[in-house]
Amino acid sequence: MTVILASLALAGCLDPIQYPDEPVISFISLETGQTGTLTIGFTDGDGNIGLAQGDTLAPFCPDTCEFYYNLFLEYYELQNGEWTHIPLDPELGQVPFYYRVPEVTPTGQNQSLNGEIEIDMPAYFLITDFDTCRFEIKLVDRSFNESNIELTNSFVKP
Repeated sequence: MTVILASLALAGCLDPIQYPDEPVISFISLETGQTGTLTIGFTDGDGNIGLAQGDTLAPFCPDTCEFYYNLFLEYYELQNGEWTHIPLDPELGQVPFYYRVPEVTPTGQNQSLNGEIEIDMPAYFLITDFDTCRFEIKLVDRSFNESNIELTNSFVKP
């Protein structure tokens, strides 16, 4: 699973663009099949998106810290006409769809960030009686500001 940041728009000599300090995300696409690719857009006014490879001490430590990951995809299934959150339990071999987006540090006086995040997702679907799924997406910056919640398109398990 790889995480790619692309097309960051960092202001140069233009009037500074102002975004809120909290990240704002927008769903762009989810391609599914043998593997998946999720693309979301984001903005962040104070430029503190992502985690450095060395961010492994509290509150970013693995396993026991809430913010080891900073991009959270919650799994939902359409069950009897209602979207139902399915918590994934690693002790049952279910791996949550959580990711570490790498740190992006803007240069210059304007710290605002604007770009896209692309996630390569594993081919992994729960074996249940239901076949239609979607994800709820949330991004958290290094100041623990949470983004808005976005939903992916629904899809049928392969």
